[in-house]
Amino acid sequence: MDMAESLQAELQCVGIAADVHDGYGLALVSVWVGLVVWCDGERFWWRIGWDDRRKRCVYAWHPALDPSRAARRVAFRYGDLRQAGSSPESGPDPKAAP
Repeated sequence: MDMAESLQAELQCVGIAADVHDGYGLALVSVWVGLVVWCDGERFWWRIGWDDRRKRCVYAWHPALDPSRAARRVAFRYGDLRQAGSSPESGPDPKAAP
């Protein structure tokens, strides 16, 4: 939970509000519609797309010991989602790469 809270604080520094939740040995940092960062204490990981050929999600990950750089990477993904028009009102397209 501490590492997830560190990521939350780093995201706050770049102007992105996020919520932290924990349970079942994982912490979740809820950033935006379609952007949830999982943390197991050793790494952060988040969904970055969809592999149509394999019919599965594609994830990015970053070591939890570096929440500052992880926050910058998550912020880029956040910007991509915002630019693509994902919003809490419309929700993500299940076939789109969130």
